[in-house]
Amino acid sequence: MSFLEWLLLVILVSFYIVCLFTVCSLTFKKGYTLLGVVGIFFPFLWLIGAILPAKPGSRFAVAQGMAQQAEVREYSR
Repeated sequence: MSFLEWLLLVILVSFYIVCLFTVCSLTFKKGYTLLGVVGIFFPFLWLIGAILPAKPGSRFAVAQGMAQQAEVREYSR
């Protein structure tokens, strides 16, 4: 393999790892487990799962609700 091929491989693997820890984790937090698992082989599914609204009761939705309640409490003082 030439230097350019190695460089491209390193960049693509680095991008995959960054997506694994950011977009994939957001997909799981929003409650889309199937998209997260299948996204390991087809990473564009992680993007779809990250863009979709969170399922009710998911960790992301609960955290958002708690943050909104804290804001309301802060403003109503």
